[in-house]
Amino acid sequence: MNQSLLNYRKPAFFAILGCVLGLASCKKDKLPAIDPRPVSTNGLYVLCEGSFGQANNSSITYYDIATKAVTQNYFEQKNGIPLGTDASDLKQYGSKMYCVVTGAKDTNKDSYIEVINIATGKSIKRIPFFDDSKDFMPRYVGFYKNKAYVSGYDGYISKIDTASLTIESRISVGGALEGLAIVNGKLYVTNSNHFYYPSPNNTSVSVVDLNTFTKKLDINVGFNPTKIGATENGDLFTIVKGNYSDVPAQLVKLSSVTDTKVSSNEVSLEYLNVTGTKGFVIGDYLDPYFKTFNISNGTINGNFVTDQTVIKTPYGVTVNTLNNDVYVGDANGYAATGKFFCFGADGKIKFEFATGGSPQSAVFNYSYK
Repeated sequence: MNQSLLNYRKPAFFAILGCVLGLASCKKDKLPAIDPRPVSTNGLYVLCEGSFGQANNSSITYYDIATKAVTQNYFEQKNGIPLGTDASDLKQYGSKMYCVVTGAKDTNKDSYIEVINIATGKSIKRIPFFDDSKDFMPRYVGFYKNKAYVSGYDGYISKIDTASLTIESRISVGGALEGLAIVNGKLYVTNSNHFYYPSPNNTSVSVVDLNTFTKKLDINVGFNPTKIGATENGDLFTIVKGNYSDVPAQLVKLSSVTDTKVSSNEVSLEYLNVTGTKGFVIGDYLDPYFKTFNISNGTINGNFVTDQTVIKTPYGVTVNTLNNDVYVGDANGYAATGKFFCFGADGKIKFEFATGGSPQSAVFNYSYK
C-alpha cells in the first residue's frame, strides 16, 4: 500500500477508534448484566415422598456425580431437622429450590414451603402455610416474574415474593387444587376429587391471569383432573382420572390461546412430564409403564427405555435440560428405599443410585460460568 496513503488514513482510523471506545465507555454501565450460565452438573437433589401418612416421612437424597457418593436424609443432616410430612414438589428458581411440604390433614401447622440454597443444601427460610384455623395444604409450585405460585388442597393459589420469601396474597380458585402449569402469563391448575377435601368443583382446570392475579374461568375437562403440563407453544395436557369405574380416565389437551378443551384420549395415567419438545407418561397402578407421548396430539408412544434396565415402579421424571439426560424415580414397590436412574436421551442407562422412599423429582446443582 502507498505509504503516504497509509499515513493519511492513520489519523482518521485512530479518531474513529477513539469515538468507538468513548461511546463504549459512556454506555458500559447501561449494558444489561449477563446471568451466569450452567456449564456442568455437580450433583442432584432428589425429593423422596416416603410412606404416605407417616409423620416426617419425606426426605431429600443428594447424589454427587463426580464421586458417586450418595447421601440419604441429606436435608436433615445439613439442617438438623426433618424435611417434614408428605412433601409433594421440588422445583428450582434461581439459586434456590422450593420444597412443598403438604403436612398431615388440616390442623397440625406442619404445612410449609422449605426454601433451600442449592449450592449448600442449607435451609434459607421455612414459609408457614397455615393460620390459626387451618393448614393450607400446599401441593405444587410454579414461577413467573419473580413470584412463586403454590396450589393448595384448601382451594387457594398463594403468591410468594421470591425476594422477601413471604406470602403476598392468596386467592380462592376452586376445590382441592393439585397440579399446576404456567404459560402465556396464565396459571392453569387442576381441581381434583380428593376424599379428604370434597368439593363440587372437581371436573375442571381453573385459569388465573397472573398479571392481575384474578381467576378468569374454569375449563371443564372431566371428573378428577390431577396432573398438568404445558408445552412451549402454549398447549397443555392434563391427566383426568375419572372414577375408576364407569367414568373413564383421559389425557386431555387444552389451548392456552383460546382457553378451551381441544381433544382427549381415553387412557389411564398416573403421571406426566413435558420438558421442551419431549413428553413422558407413567401408566396407572395396574400397568405402570414408562413411555413417551406425542405433545402435538397426546398419543402414547413406545417405551422410553431402550436397553434391559427394569424400573419396577416408575414414580416421577425429571429432565436435565443442560444435556437432555432423563432421570426416573423408582418407588421400588413402595418400599422404604427407592432408586433413581439416569438415562441418556437415547433411553440407555448411564447410572443409578439408591434413595429414600418414593423418589419423584430432582433439582440439579450446576457449575456456572
